[in-house]
Amino acid sequence: MPTDNLADLEQQFQALKRTNLALDLTRGKPAAEQLDLSNALDGALAGDFRTEDGTDARNYGMLRGIPEARALGARLLDVEADDVIAAGNSSLTLMFHVLDAAQNAGLCGPPWRESGAKQKVICPVPGYDRHFALADALGMELPTVPMTDDGPDMDRVEALVAADPQVRGIWCVPKYANPTGCVYSPDTVRRLALLPAKARGPFLVLWDNAYAVHDFEFPAARLTPLLPLARAAGTEDGMALFASTSKVTFASGGMAFLGGAERFLADMEKRLAILMIGADKVNQLRHARFLGPRLEQHMRAHASLVRPKFEAVRRGLERGLGGTGLAEWTNPRGGYFVSLNTRPGLASESVALARQLGVALTPAGATFPHGRDPEDRNIRIAPTFATVEAVAKSIEVLALCVKLAAARSSSAS
Repeated sequence: MPTDNLADLEQQFQALKRTNLALDLTRGKPAAEQLDLSNALDGALAGDFRTEDGTDARNYGMLRGIPEARALGARLLDVEADDVIAAGNSSLTLMFHVLDAAQNAGLCGPPWRESGAKQKVICPVPGYDRHFALADALGMELPTVPMTDDGPDMDRVEALVAADPQVRGIWCVPKYANPTGCVYSPDTVRRLALLPAKARGPFLVLWDNAYAVHDFEFPAARLTPLLPLARAAGTEDGMALFASTSKVTFASGGMAFLGGAERFLADMEKRLAILMIGADKVNQLRHARFLGPRLEQHMRAHASLVRPKFEAVRRGLERGLGGTGLAEWTNPRGGYFVSLNTRPGLASESVALARQLGVALTPAGATFPHGRDPEDRNIRIAPTFATVEAVAKSIEVLALCVKLAAARSSSAS
């Protein structure tokens, strides 16, 4: 950015500062209008608590979940209902239990800790901060590989798996990845399915399909199913699939699903049986009855509310940063995020400047393990919770802040 624009940019910055904005694009939460789409869950059972097999959902038991809920999970995970455990409200909780069980009890094999060395889980970056924090909390190291438009850089992934016997897994958000919005290509899915056969020890593909049905366009983008490829390769015991209804119905008030082969699910069922007799089957039943016949219709209604906010992001970035050479960004066809990459060294300053103007953004670096982006480039934009007008204003502010950060940097050098 030419330094002769600095004075003008500083003037614009001070003018915006006087407007006392208070805008928040920090996290990917559904807006109230999206939550309203599921209000009919209240009373959906109308006093009928019998599942399709005659079970009284109000009572104990059925640790793998009721049949209707497992069938719904199968649709989200693109597997068969027998390949699913329908659980409580949090897929992140299931991820913790899977990693904890693999490390300390063993899943389809010996515990990871038996090697005596620190375990490692590959983290595609930019990626999901909670994945990284979970593995870090369990004492694991977090080697990174870059994301591409097709998913993780599989040449780098395969090299890490082949070279290091302590690499035990890889995090994946395969459809509308957090935050880039990419959909893993068929070749990427095929190569991921083969990873346990290439590993030098027990290995899990941690397949968090959080945005399986969060499309903006219909017919929806198609993700290649993972589990059938793994079964064909004989690696099915190394697949751990996750999904939830957290951004489909009520956040923290829905269902989570764990998918995988029978041996894997049986080992996890033994582990979960220590913690509970069964999840909330009443909630499972009302979700199955509410969503079962109308899942796509329901998600189309979500799309009608969310799509205009992503269009506002795209228009604002094109208007504010297009042609400047200061940034590039994704234009996803679904999901909850847009990934913005500034010129190296500008992300932290841009986010800090935006905060001074009253626009809260996810901290720069949050999409990397331990919050450290080595190039200080990536900013995750989460537009769903705000109004369209607030999104548009926030992106206008962010674009100005990127330009100002660049101009100040150029002036100082």
